[in-house]
Amino acid sequence: MLPLSPRELRRLMKRFGVNVEEVKGVKSVTLTFEDKEVVIREPQIIVMNVQGQKIYQIVATSEEVIEGTKEVAEEVSFSEDDINFVIEQTGVSRDEAIKALREAGGDIAKAILLLAERKS
Repeated sequence: MLPLSPRELRRLMKRFGVNVEEVKGVKSVTLTFEDKEVVIREPQIIVMNVQGQKIYQIVATSEEVIEGTKEVAEEVSFSEDDINFVIEQTGVSRDEAIKALREAGGDIAKAILLLAERKS
C-alpha cells in the first residue's frame, strides 16, 4: 500500500464523514487523577468529529506531574442566627465564631465543641 499524502488523507477522511480541525491558542491541558495532576504545556490539539462524537488528540511538548490531590474548599453556608447562637453559647468574638463554623462545615454543635476544646 502506498503512503497517502496529507491532502489525500483529509479527502479520504472527509468522504467517510470524519472532520478534522486543529485547535489553536491552547496554553495548557490538565488531566486530574485521584492522586495526581498532569499539566501539559503548549499542547497541539486536534479534534476529530466522527458521527457526532468528538475525539481529542493531544500532543505534548512538555508536561508537569503534580503529586497529591488539591482539595477544593466547599462554600459553607450558615446564617446570622447561627453565628449569634455560637457567640451566645461560647462567649467568643464574631470572627472566632465564623471561623469555627467554617471549620465545622456549618455544623453549629460541632463549632461549639471546637471552641469549648480550645478554651480548655
